[in-house]
Formats: sequence, structure tokens, C-alpha cells
Amino acid sequence: MAIQTALEELSNFLGQRLSRSKPDLEQHGASETHFPLTPPDAVAYPDTAEDVSEIVKICARNGCPVIGWGAGTSLEGQAQAFQGGVTVDFRNMNKVLRLSPEDMDVAVQPGITREELNTELRATGLFFPVDPGANASIGGMASTRASGTTAVRYGTMRDNVLGLQVVLADGRIIRTGTRARKTSAGYDLTGLFVGAEGTLGLITELTLRLRGQPEAITAAVCAFDRIEDAVAAVIDTIQMGIPMARIEFVDAATAAAFNAYSGSAMPECPHLMVEFHGSEQGVQEQAQTFGDIVADHGAKGFDWAHKPEDRNALWTMRHHAHWAVMASKPGARSIVTDICVPISKLAQAVNETHADIQASPITGPILGHVGDGNFHSILLFDPANPAEEKAAEDLAHRMVERALALGGTATGEHGIGVGKLKYMQAEHGDAWGVMGQIKQALDPQNIMNPGKMVRRN
Repeated sequence: MAIQTALEELSNFLGQRLSRSKPDLEQHGASETHFPLTPPDAVAYPDTAEDVSEIVKICARNGCPVIGWGAGTSLEGQAQAFQGGVTVDFRNMNKVLRLSPEDMDVAVQPGITREELNTELRATGLFFPVDPGANASIGGMASTRASGTTAVRYGTMRDNVLGLQVVLADGRIIRTGTRARKTSAGYDLTGLFVGAEGTLGLITELTLRLRGQPEAITAAVCAFDRIEDAVAAVIDTIQMGIPMARIEFVDAATAAAFNAYSGSAMPECPHLMVEFHGSEQGVQEQAQTFGDIVADHGAKGFDWAHKPEDRNALWTMRHHAHWAVMASKPGARSIVTDICVPISKLAQAVNETHADIQASPITGPILGHVGDGNFHSILLFDPANPAEEKAAEDLAHRMVERALALGGTATGEHGIGVGKLKYMQAEHGDAWGVMGQIKQALDPQNIMNPGKMVRRN
């Protein structure tokens, strides 16, 4: 009844901007991966931070859950309404609010996607570097502390968000951070909300750090006979301090999926996909040094992509890896999981994971942003076969256990949501309880994306 009362009040406030149509609800209840369809009770479409504030105030009065929604690309169930309530879709809040090229920063609304933002920036010589692959919304990327292929050089969302405007669980609108590049003034509230997955408040504005477009860019693909050799080459490259812009690994199964899906002709063996940014001379020197390193590890079949269209085709293929792998087994569902380990433990983690998957009854291509110790597996299973689903769950569980034992984390970039909630105690110990205390202080009614990130009430 409380949710119904909230919906009546929201309908009076929002009018046609509150939707209860079945297609809308189902769209906002779907997941990219294995989580079941879980529609909210309604979807709200605010236009301003003040709209968001009023939505949250109405929901707070009635104890109604509030879930933020960007582009719906999260992988651990972060944006699904498992306890019902109202999904707040930020698609109408998708504008660049201020651009300061001289300070290399920009203020945006949360619904703008990374591709839309970089299109807006094209004439300035600047770009926003965080690239998780999917054309995610900037607000969603901040909420999950996203990273991606370029994190090895440009960092994650944590490193590229200077400040936020946030609507708290009681409807208050606050600002965190400033446009200054450093501060010693108080708690880092910006860092607190980046990665909080909407459990502490809804982000309604972001101030972002921009980077200059490099003078020269070149990319390449090279093949290896063995996973061990490819990963060893990555470790040596990073330890040599070569400023890679991207360094990605794909295994033989992923290469085969690329060939079938994108029409490429990659040998069906492990590959590294790399990119260099800098001056013309700098890029040439970096590429030469990298070439020497990987040659020592048996690399073969270098394919260089100097033209923008060739580079775009290369990274489009990489970004479509999930869909390519899914297409390799029609009708399958997937558990898409990621872990991150110290770079010195990367070879062990990848090799043991590969052996574990090879010994299982399912397929699970491995790929990832190995330059920062982060890799993924797309574990495919027949949804009509409970044994296969159990095998996928067990593999994902052992990946996390392996990462934690090696001093790593349960997730390098996908986040917690509900999918990895069970690992928070093992990774954080008593610090997880402190997160719960922060949640209790800022959201005592537990209406902000309940059931995610912290221990369930």
C-alpha cells in the first residue's frame, strides 16, 4: 500500500513522466546477464535535479524504494528493482551543462552517454577517456566506478570525477568536490558516492576531468601460441613502465567468436590488442619497445592499425566481445564475471582460471584489461540445464576465491549489485560493517537501491 500511495503522489507530480506501461517496466527490469526479469512498479523520468529531489521526498514519505537507471548496461543486477519501487530513468537529463576547455573539465547531467559526450567534445581537442566498452551513461559509470580498456593509462571513474551533485535519501541536494585539481578540505564525499551504486543517493550532475587528444595513435594485434606467453608479455610491459593506452587480452575461444561475429580472420589462439598514445616519435618508440618485449615471448603475426577506421574496427570488435561470445552458443545465458589481482599474480590467476574452465562441462572465454590485472570470463550455460548453470556459478565462485587469495578483489569494474554481495565480508571484513553504518546514517529507511552493496536489513 505504501508503494501505491507513493505512485499516486508521483503521478500527480510527474503526469506523463511517470510510466506504468508493461513494456517500460519490463525494459527496466531486464538484465544484461543471468538475473531474472524483475520490473519496478513504475518508471519516473525527471528533467531536473529538483524533479529528482521531489521524487525522492515522495518516496521517502512512503517508504518506497528508489533505483537509479542510466543505460541499463550493468552486469551484477545493480539497476533492477528486486524489492519493487520506482526506477528513476535519467534519459531526459543528458546535457552538457558547462564546458571549460582551458581548465580541461566539463559539467554534465548523468544521462548523457560517454559516446554522446565525446561527440560534443570533438571540436575542442579534448576527450573523456574512460571507456567501459558499452555506451553507458556517465551517471551509471560513476555509480559503478566503471573503468575499461583505457584504465591502464587514464584511470577509472574514481580518477576522472572531480565533483558531484547528489540527491540524498531525504531529498536534500548537495554538492561534493570542486573544480580544483586537489583539496585538503574535509572528507572525500565525491569518492564516497562514486561506486556506491545508488545506495546512498542519486547523482544528478558530474564535473569530469578531460584529457587532450593525443597527437598520434597507433594500435596493433599480435598472437601467441600459449596464454602463459601472452600474459608474461603483459607483465613485462607494465613493469618496464611503457605508457600503454590500452593492453587487452583475448583467448582462443574469444578470437574464434570474433571471427564468426565480426568477419575477422584472427588465428584461433591467444592475442594481445594494444594501443599507444603520444607524439609521433613517442608512439614509435613505445611500439618498438613493446614489439621487442613480445617477440621475446614468442609473439607472431603483428597486425598494425594506423588509420582511424582500422583502429575503430579493432576496438569495436573488442567492445562487442560479449555479443560475439553469446552468438557462439545460440540460446545460452551467461554469467559475466570479472576479478582483479596484483599484476605479479596475473599469470597465476589467468592460468588457473583457464585450467578450471577447461576441466568444466561449459565454455567460458577469457578476455580482459590485463594491463591493470583485471580480466573477465563469459561463462555460457544452457538455461534448461541446471547442471550447466551450477557449473557456471561454481566457476565464478572459484574465480573470486582465487582473486581474494592472491590479494585481489571480487570485481575490478563490474561492481557488486546483488551478484557479488556474498563476497563483501570476505574481502572487506569489519570494513563492510562500516559501509553499512554509512548507509544507515545517510539512508535510515533503506529506500535507496535496497539490497545492493551492503548487508541486507
